[in-house]
Amino acid sequence: MTMWPVRDNAHPNTADFEQTAFVSPQGFREYDARWRFPDEINLLGLQALGIGIANLIRDKGKSPRIVVGHDYRAYSLSVKQALTLGLMAGGAEVLDIGLCLSPTAYFAQFDLDTDGVAMITASHNENGWTGVKIGMDRPVTFGPDDMAQLRERVMTGRLDNTGRGSWTAIPGFSQKYIADLCRTGPLGRRLRAVVACGNGTAGLFAPAALRRLGVEVIERDCNLDYEFPRYNPNPEDMGMLHDLCDAVRQSGADVGFAFDGDGDRCGIVDGNAREIFADKVGLLLARDWARDYAPARFVVDVKSTGLFATDPILKLAGASVDYWMTGHSHMKRRVRDLGATAGFEKSGHFFFGKPLGLGYDDGVATAIAVCRLLDRQGSKSLAALFDELPVTYQSPTMAPFCPDNRKYQIVGDVTKSIQAMADAGHKILGQEIARIDTVNGVRVTLADGTWGLVRASSNNPRALNANAA
Repeated sequence: MTMWPVRDNAHPNTADFEQTAFVSPQGFREYDARWRFPDEINLLGLQALGIGIANLIRDKGKSPRIVVGHDYRAYSLSVKQALTLGLMAGGAEVLDIGLCLSPTAYFAQFDLDTDGVAMITASHNENGWTGVKIGMDRPVTFGPDDMAQLRERVMTGRLDNTGRGSWTAIPGFSQKYIADLCRTGPLGRRLRAVVACGNGTAGLFAPAALRRLGVEVIERDCNLDYEFPRYNPNPEDMGMLHDLCDAVRQSGADVGFAFDGDGDRCGIVDGNAREIFADKVGLLLARDWARDYAPARFVVDVKSTGLFATDPILKLAGASVDYWMTGHSHMKRRVRDLGATAGFEKSGHFFFGKPLGLGYDDGVATAIAVCRLLDRQGSKSLAALFDELPVTYQSPTMAPFCPDNRKYQIVGDVTKSIQAMADAGHKILGQEIARIDTVNGVRVTLADGTWGLVRASSNNPRALNANAA
């Protein structure tokens, strides 16, 4: 049965808007769903989305049990409630864990034994955005094919709302999640850490978990405030990292941690107040784990340092490295499919495979992993470990304006141009082109290891991303 027609345009503050399911099709992105609320999706549209998710999960032969949660924004609870009505109408058994982080919802899939998850969050996007991270095959979340099928189902109105679903609140689940993070016991080493949450949801979780391990926590904007009065919680943003550096310098802390709005990413600063990009942190962890979990296998995204491919410690331990597509959904799936020890994404997503974790990205678990790394190092500091790595230089991500409907074509054209240069034996910066990777945009590596990358952002509607190192 079709619920009601879903429209792709409507105008707020009209009677029509209050009676029409409105969903902008551009909100269905490569692996997340994100919209400006209510300009690009309204509450009735969210109900339609919920029905579509429940229908799709059931049609795929998965259990209709679905975990839902929401991040801390002024409208996230109402967005979740509208989506929940749709999930129930579509026949889902909804298990609501309340205000939480995205990794809390992923953990709940395992703990509550559900196939599905629908986490309401706009992650690091500015206020005014909402979205849903969706999964039906733990620990992975929807990829491009799943999102395309969901988009087609919702936008065509092929929605069966005759299901008789249910809703159950799961009180106190956040404490269960924190207890699991700390299950291996307290640290043996006394550490002082600045914990920056940008007034986002991680403020409820990260300080509590780290204190439980015995870390002396210095809070930085850990009180929840959905106005984000100082800056948007995004550990890839240099403003947040510079502020964290100042706090580490002033406090004399051993380490600083920065978390994004839904707590699945972590940015790190060492005791010398230096920002260490996530790929270098991943390399430090990989060096440590490669000996204990041999033969270790690591997955890194195409934005990450080329040191993974040349590192002598990883080579000596027999570790293998796979460069893969940027994006938490792509990385999760690759880590699972390869049975990898861990995966590291430049933006701050870390994925710990068994026995280190359950394979999903968790910023708080990442901070704990760094603390445990330091615990195993005795008195050696994070700064000293970082200094053992070769010095490399990399630009921040550059994201010039590029409309959604053009960015992939432009990246395709750039890829063809670079491939033609390589085929013709042309040089870049006076050097031969040694390697071209096209798993996600185009990454070109020169003879001395210098590399550059051009790719389209999957979650920013106007970004054509570029990095160079």
